[in-house]
Amino acid sequence: MKKQEPKHVTKHLFITGGVVSSLGKGITAASIALLLRQRGYRVRLQKLDPYINVDPGTMSPYEHGEVFVTDDGAETDLDLGHYERFADLSCSRASNVTSGRIYLTVIERERRGDYLGKTVQVIPHITDEIKNAIRSLDGDDVDIAITEIGGTAGDIESLPFLEAIRQYRQEIGPQNGLFIHLTLVPYLRAAQEMKTKPSQQSVGILREIGIIPDILICRCEHALGEEHLSKLALFCNVRRDLVIEERDVAQTIYEVPLELARQELDTYLLEMLGLHVRELRLEAWRAFVQRVVAPRERTCEIAVVGKYTRLKDAYKSIYEALDHAAVAHGVGLRLRPIESTDIEARGAAALLDGVDGILVPGGFGDRGIEGKIAAVAYARERGLPFLGICLGMQCAVIEFARHVAGLEGANSQEFDASTPHPVIHLMAEQEHLENLGGTMRLGAWPCRLADGTRAAAAYGAAEISERHRHRYEVNNDYRERLEAAGMVLSGTSPDGRLVEAIELPEHPWFVACQFHPEFTSRPLKAHPLFLGLVGAAAGRTAGTAAKP
Repeated sequence: MKKQEPKHVTKHLFITGGVVSSLGKGITAASIALLLRQRGYRVRLQKLDPYINVDPGTMSPYEHGEVFVTDDGAETDLDLGHYERFADLSCSRASNVTSGRIYLTVIERERRGDYLGKTVQVIPHITDEIKNAIRSLDGDDVDIAITEIGGTAGDIESLPFLEAIRQYRQEIGPQNGLFIHLTLVPYLRAAQEMKTKPSQQSVGILREIGIIPDILICRCEHALGEEHLSKLALFCNVRRDLVIEERDVAQTIYEVPLELARQELDTYLLEMLGLHVRELRLEAWRAFVQRVVAPRERTCEIAVVGKYTRLKDAYKSIYEALDHAAVAHGVGLRLRPIESTDIEARGAAALLDGVDGILVPGGFGDRGIEGKIAAVAYARERGLPFLGICLGMQCAVIEFARHVAGLEGANSQEFDASTPHPVIHLMAEQEHLENLGGTMRLGAWPCRLADGTRAAAAYGAAEISERHRHRYEVNNDYRERLEAAGMVLSGTSPDGRLVEAIELPEHPWFVACQFHPEFTSRPLKAHPLFLGLVGAAAGRTAGTAAKP
């Protein structure tokens, strides 16, 4: 009789947070994923968010920060950007699940009669649906699934998620699932002491609902002494060697995986899950971090002219992509975030003088639009390297139409429904939609690049795939007039119907795209368009001609 192969089992790691929010659970989860992938394991990541919104797509950037978009068109939490950048993988719709999505699914089932008249309750119906979301990560192609629980232990909103992971771990057994708790050990400057009591209380909250952390990761400003580590182990009921220090890194978040590897966190995880501890290959990552922290002789300054620059997380992926490109070029990067409304009030020259390049990112609504358009004009007229993204491309088209193509009053229908020249208009498939959430052109779409263009040279390919998030597009009725005035439509959809990228060939570097290239930039593989912008800006500081 033929011996049957053992059934593949996906192991699970559950990461919770305590004491305060914004501890960096996303970076910790991403760092663990990197280490496990560099040991040859296939990993998936997931963020469970306790807010009632179905997804963050309709939330203000000031409320939530950046909305990260996946290949399959999900609008998700910005932590998924950390997951993809650190672990060099692509997330999906299954990678971000909110309370709103869970409750919506359960309510829709109740309305259909799927529960056969039963009273629908948090336990078991909501928790069962959460477990279904966790289970969706399982598969023969997944060795380890990492699930981060948003919020802080003790939050009312998080309780169904915590109960669900307690049940899930009980069902799969401790050999197939581990609880990791990230907590804060604060330093009281007045007393000059590290305090472990908040972490003990945080773990106590979890223990009250039946979750006992297997591993404790401690965020701290200063090094933990042996007395702190032993005390945490004793009062939190965690083995001493499984109390891991996660001290604030000196220069870059990309140091975090190296610090966790130094304390052998990944080794402990694999041993506790009964998995083979394979060789850890971190050479490329170490080399990248060395390049990040190394002094650089040349520097360049890039202005990011946006609508939400007062909150850094609103443009998280853009800032990271610029950093990736600067490291690849071996130049130092100075960022100059500028609110586009400030340009409207004070003028472009007053705020942009001295920069080596300008990036105009995406956004929605008419606030600050004229400031963005003024920034585009400043870059075009002065030969400053320029990259426009999504709304930034639309502003570039509007500016060119007004000031070069002679289309006075040109605008987007989003900002002026009665404009005489709607060079940007609503996509045809968007015209009759009623709901705003999840209805834009979302996810990865193919794009064909024209031969001989800067975009084609940057990518080194004739066809690419990039992620989108927009409702408006270039109006095809104006394509000929824009091209006649000197604008090159360097990227289109494969059927030629949609303009995906534009550029000005006589300019040192003036490229704009309807898609969001920042979402696919990686530390070890900077995105071609960001490489082009930073390379052109660095060329200015070195007194050399910018390369395409």
